[in-house]
Amino acid sequence: MNLRKKPAAAPQIKAASVDPKRKKSTINDIARMANVSKKTVSRVINDSPFVKEETRLKINTIIRELGFAPDPQARGLAFRRSFLIGMIYDNPTAQYVVNMQQGILDAMRGTSFELVIRPCDRAVPTFLADMRHFIERQKLFGVILTPSVSEDDRLVKLLHEIDCPYVRIAAVSLDTAATMVVTHDVSGAADAARHLADLGHKLIAHISGPPTFRSAHERRRGFAEGLSERGLKLARQYDREAGYTFESGIAAATELLSLKPRPTAIFTGNDEMAAGVYKAARDLGLEIPRDLSVVGFDDSPVASRMWPLLTSVRLPIRDMGRMAAEKLFHRRTEKRAQNDDATDVIPTLVVRESTAKPPAA
Repeated sequence: MNLRKKPAAAPQIKAASVDPKRKKSTINDIARMANVSKKTVSRVINDSPFVKEETRLKINTIIRELGFAPDPQARGLAFRRSFLIGMIYDNPTAQYVVNMQQGILDAMRGTSFELVIRPCDRAVPTFLADMRHFIERQKLFGVILTPSVSEDDRLVKLLHEIDCPYVRIAAVSLDTAATMVVTHDVSGAADAARHLADLGHKLIAHISGPPTFRSAHERRRGFAEGLSERGLKLARQYDREAGYTFESGIAAATELLSLKPRPTAIFTGNDEMAAGVYKAARDLGLEIPRDLSVVGFDDSPVASRMWPLLTSVRLPIRDMGRMAAEKLFHRRTEKRAQNDDATDVIPTLVVRESTAKPPAA
């Protein structure tokens, strides 16, 4: 005899309960058909844990049969806030922004949230007014702040004033643990320095990002500390500031490679600038890594698409976006406690073919 339990049948819905001439079903229709309050329907739509599973199944069945698709703006009215999350960025590296966006979307899969992307320019006089207008117009549930806008305390003060939840992604901790994803860039840059020193390089140059980015300072500091551990120093003539872009990497590398003695290795603050170093080196007839070793930072997709493959410090940018989103949209659920802890990301050095022992003197 087969004693296995048969799965519970889905609730049967009477088609006559809704006016067939109605173009679009409403929460009122669903509440009437399920014989529950509008508030209960709203809770199911908004993934509230405070609904019995039997009731949730019943309401979700009705929603599927009606083809009901709630508007993210309208769904948040009961909370005086939408189910939209804003990602605010001022990063000049397109791939970084795309990877971050993909990570946030990973976290949103299966939830009720949607993503709104907003570039900004902190240098314009209307920056704070623009941000206030954006957040209040969209009635955002919260925002994710990426470097370097995440380092702007004026914006964070504004978010507190208008009661908008946020999570900051930054190279160092700038806020409470519940609002931070900390990437510890200094650690990864120190690993890059130790790697080059251990290969035997002594004439080592650095191309940093723009001074408005905390990450640029942290990566430079970590690199200098790593060299110091090996008895080396980042000499001023081998230190250049650039803009985290391919073009600025070419310009800085061209200057460095014209020096005498020429550096035998260059560490760049991101992979875009490392690609610029490749271009400058090849224009001068230099071969990587025979004549010049190069290390980047971020380990973005471009690192494994260059030839030779780029040695780079890996920051899991997509994972960082996912972590930030999880901290943000779980803060109103039963999962809040586990997201109040600090979220730390530790960079790792990925050694590929762009680094080798220095050329013989």
